[in-house]
Amino acid sequence: MSQQKTCQIVTAQPPGGPEVLKLETREVSLPGAHEVLIKNIACGVNRPDQIERMGFYPAPAGAPEGLGLEVSGHVVAVGSQVSTLNEGDEVCALVSGGGYSDYVIAPEGSVLPCPKGVDLRDAAGLPETVFTVWANVFEAGQLLRDETFLVHGGTSGIGTTAIQMAKAAGATVIATAGSDEKCELCRQLGADHAINYREQDFEVEAKALGGVDVLLDMVGGDYVQKNISVMKPGGRLISIAFLQGSKVEIDLLPVMLKRLVLTGSTLRARPVEEKARLAAAIKASVWPWIEAGLMKPVIDSVYALEDVHLAHQRLDVGGHSGKMLLIP
Repeated sequence: MSQQKTCQIVTAQPPGGPEVLKLETREVSLPGAHEVLIKNIACGVNRPDQIERMGFYPAPAGAPEGLGLEVSGHVVAVGSQVSTLNEGDEVCALVSGGGYSDYVIAPEGSVLPCPKGVDLRDAAGLPETVFTVWANVFEAGQLLRDETFLVHGGTSGIGTTAIQMAKAAGATVIATAGSDEKCELCRQLGADHAINYREQDFEVEAKALGGVDVLLDMVGGDYVQKNISVMKPGGRLISIAFLQGSKVEIDLLPVMLKRLVLTGSTLRARPVEEKARLAAAIKASVWPWIEAGLMKPVIDSVYALEDVHLAHQRLDVGGHSGKMLLIP
């Protein structure tokens, strides 16, 4: 690698609003035996970063210091036991922290080649959402061809990814979004039906469409009972966030009568080995969809790393569609 000795990271101490985000200088670490050092071209901005900034999502033990969970760039150093990556490789990677930076350490198993046909910068918008959707919709949810899939927040980073992946897999896709413009984007990405939740009751609309086999929920709160209501027999309801709260009271009778599966997960704290397994499955199953033009990262806006507070202001307002990127 070059003689670069220091890098900039973004921290949020004390926790709070976007104004607490600041750039700090750190020494560049050398990778461990099973790690690589990446010189970042871009860093993805995600909802978990916002929650961590606010003090509610502490990093797991051993995570690199600073915010940020996904990057793209060039490998500039490899650990002594790394066998699948080389200096100079164009990659994107899932990291457990420290992604908002110009250099970051990543475990070998969490690093993927930049898919053919995707700009290396834009590839920073893939790892966090693709890993999340694959682990939840396809592994936990076992979505099958010709089943019906519903995702809430269809123009979020997760939503834009989930729509495209479910459609590539041959499912019928329903998405909810908060405006007619966002519903139109959902349809452009492949959604068969888009429901403006500010003007329509998604529960009524989804039932009229015949119900749902797999549902990816990031809302929680009052949505949970409605989600249960729209599920088909044998349906799988997966919760990955709870914008309206994690504590709910539900009627279990329809869960029993329809033999539903209610599950959920987080990604960040999973073991390195588990993330490596997910990465291998994604490379085998999802990368071919991207390279065939069936899906792509949807980029909302791009900010310089020093303007990270502006990206988080947009994240807080919730007006974005797709992913925001930071450029070191």
